[in-house]
Amino acid sequence: MIAPVDNPPSDMPSEADLIPVRMLNEFTYCPRLAYLEWVQGEFTDNFETKQGTFAHRNVDRPSSAVVPAATPREPDSEESDMDGSPPPKRDLMVKGEQVPSLHARSLTLSSPTDGLIAKLDVLELEGNVATPVDYKRGSVPDVPERAWEPERVQLCAQGLILRDSGYQCDQGELYFIESKRRVTIPFDEALVSRTRQLTADFRRAITKGELPPPLVDSPKCPRCSLVGICLPDETNLLTHTPTADQEIKPIRKLLPARPEALPLYVQEQGAYVGKDGDRLTTKGKDAKLASTPLIDVSQVSLFGNVQITAQALHEVASRGIPICHFSYGGWFRAITTGFVHKNIGLRQAQFAIAADPLRSLALARGFIVAKMKNCRTQIRRHAEDRYRSELDQLADYIRKAEQATSAPTLLGLEGMAAKLYFKGFSRLLKGGSTFDLNGRNRRPPTDPVNALLSFVYSILAKELTIALQAVGFDPMLGFFHRAQYGRPSLALDLAEEFRPLIGDSTVLTLINNGEVSESDFVCRAGAVALTDRGRKAVLTAFERRLESEYTHPIFGYRISYRRILEVQARLLSRVVLGELEEYPGFITR
Repeated sequence: MIAPVDNPPSDMPSEADLIPVRMLNEFTYCPRLAYLEWVQGEFTDNFETKQGTFAHRNVDRPSSAVVPAATPREPDSEESDMDGSPPPKRDLMVKGEQVPSLHARSLTLSSPTDGLIAKLDVLELEGNVATPVDYKRGSVPDVPERAWEPERVQLCAQGLILRDSGYQCDQGELYFIESKRRVTIPFDEALVSRTRQLTADFRRAITKGELPPPLVDSPKCPRCSLVGICLPDETNLLTHTPTADQEIKPIRKLLPARPEALPLYVQEQGAYVGKDGDRLTTKGKDAKLASTPLIDVSQVSLFGNVQITAQALHEVASRGIPICHFSYGGWFRAITTGFVHKNIGLRQAQFAIAADPLRSLALARGFIVAKMKNCRTQIRRHAEDRYRSELDQLADYIRKAEQATSAPTLLGLEGMAAKLYFKGFSRLLKGGSTFDLNGRNRRPPTDPVNALLSFVYSILAKELTIALQAVGFDPMLGFFHRAQYGRPSLALDLAEEFRPLIGDSTVLTLINNGEVSESDFVCRAGAVALTDRGRKAVLTAFERRLESEYTHPIFGYRISYRRILEVQARLLSRVVLGELEEYPGFITR
C-alpha cells in the first residue's frame, strides 16, 4: 500500500477524498445511484445485492499471506509513463527458476495519483506482475467485450491503483460465479482513458454538490435497490412539464406497495425485550409473550416500564432498527437509533431554510393547505347539504392560506379551519354521549375522543420521525412548528396533511365500528386516558390504516399509507435540496 502523503499537492486528492472503485462502477452504471450512495449515504438491500454479498462471502475474508511491495525499477525506454498503454510483459524467470506466485484475498490499496481506493477481491501476483480478479455474481453477458462497461471500468481502476503502487498490471480478470468462468479484460489505452474520464466526471459531480437527474424510463431502474429512494419516474414527472404534443406515459410502479417489515409494540408493564439468535423475544414476569424474527421488525415501540437488553439494543442498532420510547399514557418521549444518517448536506440545507422566514413559509403553506383540503374532503364525504355553508367557508380558508404572506397569518387560518373542521367531525361520530366532542383539547385530554386523537397523533408523529430520520433530516427542526425542546417539529409539520387521513380516520373507525367502548378509558382528576386494552385496540386499528392501500393522487399507483409517508418525506428532501421547486402535498380527492 502506498503510504499517505503528509502534504499532498493541491491538485492531488487527499486520503479522505479517495473514490472507492465500487462507487466508480455505480457512477458508470447510473450517476444518480452513485451520488445517492457515496455523497448522501443512502443504501438498502434487495435480492440481487444480498446475492452479491453471499457470493463474495469467501473473498471477503482476508488471507493471511504477506503481500510483498513492488520491486523498485527504472522504466524501460519502451514503456509508457502511465499514459494508458501497457508496458511490455516481463520475463517471470529469475536465474532460470520460476518466480513464485501469490494469491491474496480482500486486499485494500489506494492511489493518490488517480484519487482511487479499492478492496481487491483477489490479487494474483507473480514477481512484480499483478493481476486483479473481481468476482461477479451473474453469468458472462452476451456482449462483444464479454463484460458490461461498469465492470470493466471498476477492474481497470484496480489496475491503475496497482500500477501506482509500482506493480506491472496489464490486464485483469472478471470471474462470473454463475458461469464459473473467467473473462480477461486487457487494460488498453481506450479503457484507461475512459476510466480516468469517468473518475474526473464523478469528482466534478461530488464537488458540484447537486444530485444528478434520474434516468428516463430506463430498464435499469426496476432492478435497482435504491429505486424507492431515488424515485426516478416520480421525480421526472414533477420536474418536467410535457408539451402539448408529448405523450404522458403512466408512472411505472417500481415501489413495493408495502414494506416487508412491521413495527413491534410492547406495552406489557414489567416486560423486557431480549435477543435469541436472529429473533427478538418479549418476556413478561412469568412467561414468554412473543418471539419475532428480526428480519420482520421495522421498529420497536416500548410503552412505559418496558426494558430492552444490551444485546438486543446492539443488534437492532446495527440493523438500523429504531427504538421508540413512549410514556405509559402514550406520549412520544424519545427515539434510540444507530449512527445519524450520513447526508449532512440535507441537514445543512434544512437548517438554512429554517433560518429563512420566506422559504420556511413556502413549505409551511404546502403542509397546511394540504391539511385543510384533506379536512374538507373528510367532511364532504359524509356531509349533508345543510352543511354546505361550512364546506364553502373551509374552501375560503384554503384560498386565503394559499396566499398567506406571514407565518402568524397562516397559523391563524389553520386554527380557524381546525375549529370549523372538528365541529363537522363531531357530527360524524356515532358512539352516543360517551363520544361527544366539544372541540379539541389536550395535555391532558378531558374526554375519550380527544384521548383517542392525542394517542393516534402521537404514534403518527413517531412514524414520521422515523421516516424523516431515515431520509437524513433532523426531525427536531421544522418549518411551520418552530423549534422547541424535545419536540419533533419537522415530524409534526409533515403530520399535518395526514392527521385527517390517518389519525382522524382511525378514530372514526374505532368509534363507529364499536372497537372501543367506555370501559376502554379511565378518568383521573378530569383527565381521560386509555387503558391497556384500549391502547391495543387503537394500535391495531392504526396499523390496519397504515397497511391499507390507496391510489396515489399524483403518481396513479396503489401503495400503502405507510409507504406514502416515506415517499412524502423523500419528496420533501428533494425540495429542500433544490431538485423540486415546491412541495407536492398528499391531497385526496
